[in-house]
Amino acid sequence: MLLHILHETRYDYSPAVEDAQHLAHLRPLDDASQKLLRHALHISPSPAHQRTLSDAHGNSRTFFSLHSHHAQLRVQADSVVQTLVRATPQKLASAPWEQVRELLRYRAAAPPQPASPFVFDSPGLPHHAEFAHFALPSFRPGRPIADAAWDLMLRIARHMRYESLSTDVATPALRALRQGKGVCQDFAHILIACCRSLGLAARYVSGYLLTTPPPGQSRLIGGDASHAWASVYCPLAGSGGQADAAQAGFWLDLDPTNSRQPGADYVTLARGRDFLDVSPLRGVIHGGARHVLSVAVTVREIGLHEAGLEHERPQRPS
Repeated sequence: MLLHILHETRYDYSPAVEDAQHLAHLRPLDDASQKLLRHALHISPSPAHQRTLSDAHGNSRTFFSLHSHHAQLRVQADSVVQTLVRATPQKLASAPWEQVRELLRYRAAAPPQPASPFVFDSPGLPHHAEFAHFALPSFRPGRPIADAAWDLMLRIARHMRYESLSTDVATPALRALRQGKGVCQDFAHILIACCRSLGLAARYVSGYLLTTPPPGQSRLIGGDASHAWASVYCPLAGSGGQADAAQAGFWLDLDPTNSRQPGADYVTLARGRDFLDVSPLRGVIHGGARHVLSVAVTVREIGLHEAGLEHERPQRPS
């Protein structure tokens, strides 16, 4: 599936901003589940400095600075991504969740596990006993971790109601769990916090979802939104407790907002410990005491001709 994503962000400031430093996570990943075919980042006014680097989690992030007065900032990320039909790893025989917990437990002088950073609490997701209490009914003794995580996803979907504007980017996940409503960020944060409360590794995934307008209605340009889901680390059965278990496991992506596993209609932007690691755009400004933020996202399927790839030969399976 070829997907064209246009993500536009605009800040209107009053009074004008005098100086600004910004960090953007707006370049989709290029990995086994998707191929980034084209990407351009357009910034107005033009930055005085701009550079793109990889962060500790393998995401692409762009730093840019503005040193002139400006009453408006516009950032447009224009990307074309080829997504693949994802495997269904939850069908694989995963290790019992207690074995996974022991594998990820800290031990002095033991070799680190790549998934270990996603076990500990993070700035946006501190540990709390209520998350463990909510999670435990899904994690029966001896239950494979993938099965337990899938059940937890379904229970979160039943417990939570999606309601726009019921939370904001700073709303604690515990508050969202208690009030039983939120948006995709809250659904993902709750699943991650529940897993970590039991000593399991889970990470936050930001991205996009191809949406279909209701019958008889045309697609609204800019009417989509960025999306978020969670990913749980699942070693295969028989690998729990082994030093090389990281090579015998998989990350299971779960979308509790929609009660499903992400597929070819999803595009991954970045992965981190929580939203704060992969916020699409954030910064520090001098001036601009008041501002108005507007975001427009369009995700649509396109053909080879529109993507400018009509002369490329299809890749043959290796």
